[in-house]
Amino acid sequence: MTQPSITVESVGADTWDELRTVFGERGDPSGCWCQWFKLSGGEFRATSTDEKTALLHTSVEQGSPGVIARIDGEPVGWSAVEPYTAYPGLRRSPITKRLAGDPDDPWAVTCFVVRVDHRKRGVARALLAGAVEHAAERGAEVIEGYPVDPGVRPSLSAAERYHGTVSLFESAGFAVVRRPSATRAIMRRELVP
Repeated sequence: MTQPSITVESVGADTWDELRTVFGERGDPSGCWCQWFKLSGGEFRATSTDEKTALLHTSVEQGSPGVIARIDGEPVGWSAVEPYTAYPGLRRSPITKRLAGDPDDPWAVTCFVVRVDHRKRGVARALLAGAVEHAAERGAEVIEGYPVDPGVRPSLSAAERYHGTVSLFESAGFAVVRRPSATRAIMRRELVP
């Protein structure tokens, strides 16, 4: 069986329609639009799906808040990656808040979306590699992820794995720096300038 040809690039205004395809119209991604870490809990609940979509669209128009994956030209996945400070929800979370000795402003990989019909084909791995490259090209010195560990709790649903998994981040050269809970890890990788 041949491996699919997966390409990854930073998103921009010209990829918006492809992102809409990735997020789809059903399931968790179509209701979140990667705004969970951008808004407070109350704001998130009070913000309509159309408003969340518009917030991501504005972010894409103003910069490049992540990467998109394609298989043979078809959009199949997305990963959000920006500086930690772009995600107010990370500062409020007991899992991801800064502790003494943590880098001040690492880049953060917060979310993976892979279309259901393209899962288990290496898309998340390609997205993470693309996210690392995206951050490095923008001057990041440190990049973090906040994955779940299905080795500790195999019953984690696909929806609960949107942070990525510990094994995914390990395969990309990230190391666990702490475990804020049994099923979550803070993983970090230093990038060489």
